[in-house]
Amino acid sequence: MGEKPIISLQNIAVSFDGEQILKNLNLNIRDGEFVTLLGPSGCGKTTTLRIIGGFVRPDTGDVYFDGKKITDVPPHKREVNTIFQKYALFPHLNVYDNVAFGMRIHKKSEKEIKKTVHEMLDLVSLGGFAHRGVNRLSGGQQQRVAIARALANDPKVLLLDEPLGALDLKLRKDMQVELKKIQQATGITFVFVTHDQEEALSMSDTVVVMDKGEIQQIGTPQDIYNEPQNAFVADFIGESNILDGVMHEDYLCEFAGRKFRCVDKGFAPRESVDVVIRPEDIDVMEPSEEYLTGTVTNVTFKGVHYEIIVDVKGFKWMIQSTDFQEVGNVIGLRLQPDDIHIMKKSEYSGMFGDYSTFSDEMEEDQSLQEEAEREE
Repeated sequence: MGEKPIISLQNIAVSFDGEQILKNLNLNIRDGEFVTLLGPSGCGKTTTLRIIGGFVRPDTGDVYFDGKKITDVPPHKREVNTIFQKYALFPHLNVYDNVAFGMRIHKKSEKEIKKTVHEMLDLVSLGGFAHRGVNRLSGGQQQRVAIARALANDPKVLLLDEPLGALDLKLRKDMQVELKKIQQATGITFVFVTHDQEEALSMSDTVVVMDKGEIQQIGTPQDIYNEPQNAFVADFIGESNILDGVMHEDYLCEFAGRKFRCVDKGFAPRESVDVVIRPEDIDVMEPSEEYLTGTVTNVTFKGVHYEIIVDVKGFKWMIQSTDFQEVGNVIGLRLQPDDIHIMKKSEYSGMFGDYSTFSDEMEEDQSLQEEAEREE
C-alpha cells in the first residue's frame, strides 16, 4: 500500500435542498487500499462515493487524485469506475460483450480485448460463461460480470455502492471473500459503501464510520471494534453495553456503582465518560461480593453462543456466552481491566447502551424499515 494518498477529499461540504449532507469532510485514501465507508442510511456515505466518482460536485472543498486537483473533471475522464447496486448490465449483450464494452469505446484491438476479457472472467470465476446471455445468470453471477466489466477498463480506483445489497446472505458472504481476493490480486484501490458492519469488518483494510454527514472514526477493523471513539461507533459496530462512568484517575474508573481498574489514561480528574463493555468480554461467575451481580431476564440461542440479558440494579446488560443460563438465575459479571473501554462524552452520550428495550422483533422491524428506506 502506498503511503501517499491516491484520493484526497479536503474540506468537502454538500447540501441538497438546504439539508446539509456532508459537513467539512476530510479523507485520504491510500493507493491499493480496501476502504469501506460505513454508516446508517442518510449518513452521507454514498454522497462521498459520488463525489469521488464525479457524479456530485461539492459546494465547497476539493478532490485530489494522485496529487492533482480533479474537482471539475467529469466522471468519464476520471481513472475511476463505479459499480452500483443495480448492476446496469446490457441485457441484449452476452457476458463477453458486456465485459468488452468499455474497451471497445476506447478503441482497443479485438485481440487485446479478447485477452483482457478472458483474464477478467477468470479473475471473477466465470471462465466458462463468455457466451452466455446475462439474463440467464444468477444475481451473484451478474454481480461478478459487472465487476469484470469495471476492472477491464483498468481503473486506478473502483467505487462500489452497496453492490452486495441485493444478494441473499450466503451469497453475500461468498462474494465478500471473492471481492477481497480480487482486490488483493489486482492491487486496485477499492472504495466500498455499506451499512452492514459485519461486511465492513470482514473485508476492509480501513473502515470510515460516518453519521450525520461527518466522519466519526477512521481505523482498521480491529481499531474500530476494540477502541471505538464515541458511543455512536460503539453502538453501530457490534453489540455494546454503554454505561455512564467517571474517571477518578488514570486507570481507575467508576461505573455501575463500583470502581474498576482499566487500561485508559489521559482524562481529567473526575471527568464524566462513556464506558463500553462488549458482551463477549464479560465472564459469568457465581454471584459474590467482588463482582457485579444481576438477574437473568432473557436468553436467546444464537448458534455459537447464547445472548443473555441481565438486570444489574435496573440496567440491562447483554452477555454473550457459550454456557446456557436459566431466566431468573442470579449471576456474577467479572470484568478484567482490558475489557473496559473508556470514551469521551459526545453528542451521542446517553442515546445507546441499555438492553431494556431489546428484542429480536424490534431488530427485525428496524431492518425492514431500513430496507424500505433504501428502496425509496
